Amino acid sequence: MAGYNMMRCGEFRTTYEKDTTIFPTPMSKKFALLGVLLCVVAPLQFGEFSLVSPTILTLMIQIGYLSIGALGLNILVGFTGQISLGHAAFFGFGAFASAWMNNDFSIPVFFSIPLAGVLTMAIGMLFGMPAARIKGLYLAIATLASQFILEDFFARADWFTGGSAGALANPFELFGFQLSGDRSYYYVVLFYMIAMYILAANLMRSRDGRAFVAVRDHYLSAEVMGINLTWYRVLSFGISSFYAGIAGALFAHYLQYVSVESFNLFLSIQFIGMIIIGGLGSVMGSLMGTAFMVLLPEVMQGAAGMITSTDWGNIPAITEGINFMKEMVIGLAIVLFLIFEPDGLAHRWRMIKAYWKLYPFSY
Repeated sequence: MAGYNMMRCGEFRTTYEKDTTIFPTPMSKKFALLGVLLCVVAPLQFGEFSLVSPTILTLMIQIGYLSIGALGLNILVGFTGQISLGHAAFFGFGAFASAWMNNDFSIPVFFSIPLAGVLTMAIGMLFGMPAARIKGLYLAIATLASQFILEDFFARADWFTGGSAGALANPFELFGFQLSGDRSYYYVVLFYMIAMYILAANLMRSRDGRAFVAVRDHYLSAEVMGINLTWYRVLSFGISSFYAGIAGALFAHYLQYVSVESFNLFLSIQFIGMIIIGGLGSVMGSLMGTAFMVLLPEVMQGAAGMITSTDWGNIPAITEGINFMKEMVIGLAIVLFLIFEPDGLAHRWRMIKAYWKLYPFSY
């Protein structure tokens, strides 16, 4: 081969460590760092000019803490194959727990947020114990029971939640500085989101993460291989609840008020919709699905405003139909994704990347 220039073609991995790296290619790592950099500079304001409007900044904060909760549910449902219809209740427990520890025990918000995650993790493992013996529809009913049990607890435990009056949550403070405005609190949510997503990505590369996937794919084979099914099923509930608790605590200190009515079954269905639309078993898909679910009502609101501003808006049947469509669009989106894109947005994104990477030989 002397006299010929050797040219590298493709990405070759010769070890398991390289095959399970977070970033499959150097280019993907650069794009991820660029995305983080853009998120960091997004809320900056230069005089009267700001990169994003206050409305967009609010939506970005919502996407941040909701995506943490969705990622926790994806670890349970997408990676471990366990169903949960009570995720909103654990999200609410984390919100109330952080406010309770801060108000009653004077624990700074900086510490009460991760402690709320740990406390919610303990509750989640307690409710996850039935997963050791039941699965499928029976497990779904058991987790649905946890939703109603915790809702009832929220309504009755005045010492913990404030009952029907709700609970006040103090703003986030760091080194004596109060981070209560959107532009300040945005960085708190961004920090937690990046940290939790890196933690989840590394978890899936570990022995425990591979055990979760083995339990999901074929639990009998996993048990033959020596995997403790009971432990990993309960652990997945605990980790999922930990993420929900962190997300709920961030939600509480953002609004600075927590109400019992906020954590109903509809929110649990929304979380399920996020991971279905984003892609089950995908860390990145959790973020993509959350962004889709948060932005979809805003798009529908804008479309409804355009229609009502025309002559068609004077027809009562059309106006009422638009309001009805805004309520049912989430369910419709879930159904359409299950039919036409069952693997979610993450799979479609991988297909697009593969197409352009192999172009013009993408067939």
